[in-house]
Amino acid sequence: MVETVWKATSKPSPLCTFLLLIILCILGFYSLHYPHSTVINPNAQNALRFRHIFLSSASNYTIASYLRILTLHPHLAGTAPSLAIVNYVVAQFKSLHLQTHTTQYKTLLSYPTHSSLSAHFTNGTVHDLSLSDSSDDVAVVRPYHAYSPSGTAFAKAVFVNYGRDVDFQAIKELNVSVKGCIVIARRGDLPRGIVVQKAEENGAVAVLIYTEGEEVKGFERGTVMSGVGDPLSPGWAAVDDGESLELEDARVLKRFPKIPSMPLSVRAAQLILNSLGGAPPPEKWRVDLRGVGPGPTILNFTYQGEKKVGTIHNVFAIIRGSEEPDRYVLLGNHRDAWTYGAVDPNSGTAALLDIARRYALMMRLGWQPRRTIILCSWDAEEFGMIGSTEWVEQNLVNLGSKAVAYLNVDCAVQGPGFFVGATPQLDSLLLEVTKKVKDPDSEGSTVYEKWAATNAGTNIQRLSGVDSDFAPFVQHAGVPSIDIYYGRDFPVYHTAFDSYEWMTNNGDPLFHRHVAVAGIWGLVALHLADDSILPFNYLSYAEQLQRYKVFLSNLLGEDKAKVSLHPLTTSIQELVSAAKEAEDEAKILRQQETTGDSVVLKNRALNDRLILAERGFLDVDGLQGRQWFKHLIYGPPGDHESKLDFFPGIADAISQSARMSRKESQAAIQHEIWRVSRAIQRAARALKGELT
Repeated sequence: MVETVWKATSKPSPLCTFLLLIILCILGFYSLHYPHSTVINPNAQNALRFRHIFLSSASNYTIASYLRILTLHPHLAGTAPSLAIVNYVVAQFKSLHLQTHTTQYKTLLSYPTHSSLSAHFTNGTVHDLSLSDSSDDVAVVRPYHAYSPSGTAFAKAVFVNYGRDVDFQAIKELNVSVKGCIVIARRGDLPRGIVVQKAEENGAVAVLIYTEGEEVKGFERGTVMSGVGDPLSPGWAAVDDGESLELEDARVLKRFPKIPSMPLSVRAAQLILNSLGGAPPPEKWRVDLRGVGPGPTILNFTYQGEKKVGTIHNVFAIIRGSEEPDRYVLLGNHRDAWTYGAVDPNSGTAALLDIARRYALMMRLGWQPRRTIILCSWDAEEFGMIGSTEWVEQNLVNLGSKAVAYLNVDCAVQGPGFFVGATPQLDSLLLEVTKKVKDPDSEGSTVYEKWAATNAGTNIQRLSGVDSDFAPFVQHAGVPSIDIYYGRDFPVYHTAFDSYEWMTNNGDPLFHRHVAVAGIWGLVALHLADDSILPFNYLSYAEQLQRYKVFLSNLLGEDKAKVSLHPLTTSIQELVSAAKEAEDEAKILRQQETTGDSVVLKNRALNDRLILAERGFLDVDGLQGRQWFKHLIYGPPGDHESKLDFFPGIADAISQSARMSRKESQAAIQHEIWRVSRAIQRAARALKGELT
């Protein structure tokens, strides 16, 4: 029934296609036979015409067809079914006559070989707990945590809430110890690997993690490796015949936990937790339990896995720019999935393929972008952004000098509600584009109108996390980036139930949200590829930095007397001045809109400064102890419970202050403030483009 609606409402009919071609011919005749003096801004009119074609050629039926094929089988990275999806994406790009190629890397991957879990209750009964969330497809990988060490444990269970430092401190105050116990934690904001690490630091011997929620079913798979990229080639690409560390190398081992862990279903978790005794949980945990343990229930836990080098494949389709072929606008989505991956990630893959289809249609009608567009299909993201990271590391110099922006979509559609993250110079462009795209859930409204009404004002998040493929672009290469998606916290995340059926019944039955994401994604790319002056607004960046400074000032409290924020104040003022000058220059150049060599060179010079300003926020030494992360404004803090989700170096210094004297702490914080200030100055001076 649903497919009938799609065909009736969204698949372009031959008549519509014929009428569209007639209209385009009339427009072409007009532009050829009337003097340019009678046409206001012909280049802009041409761009508008193709943007209209892009939006009007959307097809939810086509996106649904792509997704159906992408999700026929599970396709975990490094497996044969995954290679079949590689070939499908390549075939789709080539069928559109797009220049297509793949890059391969040899990277360390992780798979389960055996696991078991049983609960031994005080009444003498033993309950073997199922570790499978799908009996229909033997190709679905059993629930596991990638890169968990193998191990066994026979020990009492203890509940630690979300596994945060504050949670472990809370049970210590109840005179409860987790030493020698198997820890059970519910998923919260902490990465899985950090939960395991904190349990290990407190003496636990194994960890079980479950996701709670009324609609949640199945086991949430995931990685527990720290950092991003191939652990055997930290900082360089895992190419054939390249350097590769040994698995026993200390630099490799530090990326993995020392105690084993597995995902747990909410049903199994409730069975175990309801049998615990001991002290009652703290009231602030808001959990209905008799006790947190330890025991008296004993768990018999076994996990066996293997780490092995496998081949992963990135796929690229390239649309060469006509005027600036050496400037790159990149659209990326990962393709690998823990299971079927209807939401994560193939809702995004289907949208990427539909953008490719629409761009190919525009090319047949005479469009060629000013700058080069690259469509990127990444592999092994689920293991830790491996495919994108290896490619960024291999192409770091070219990206540093030539990349305009990276536009990421991972889980394109998880449910209702529009969400977006970005580096701040792209805020204005996002607001403009969302005003041009129809809202999928409100008749007669745009995405912008619904977004603003729902959030009492638009809210653009920032890209400090390491939860998708934007991380290497922003945090290692300093490329302006965007991350777009609909909905969040969907109940079948990383389970065998993330299927096409779930999407058609729950996530997006008519695929209208997919169309909206593809529209925003592709339209942002068209602006970045075709606008004569790049639509970057660094005043927005400066305003964001000013808000960060105010928040930091309030957080420092009494330390403000000994820690000066003056360096931040002056550097932000310098960025404001540079941003205003760039805006004024851009206005003048846009008004001229001519094709003379001098104007082209001026446009190029300004655009280069707009691109390179983001690179100024990078520091060659990176974050202390985590040198791969170079960005001093956006990056993950070492302490994932930090109150700062920006200025990661300053956040680290504040978190470490408890282990220092007051004087040492203040000096460390001040040093990191100076580092951030110098980074902002570098960005400002890159934007000005003048030597001191």
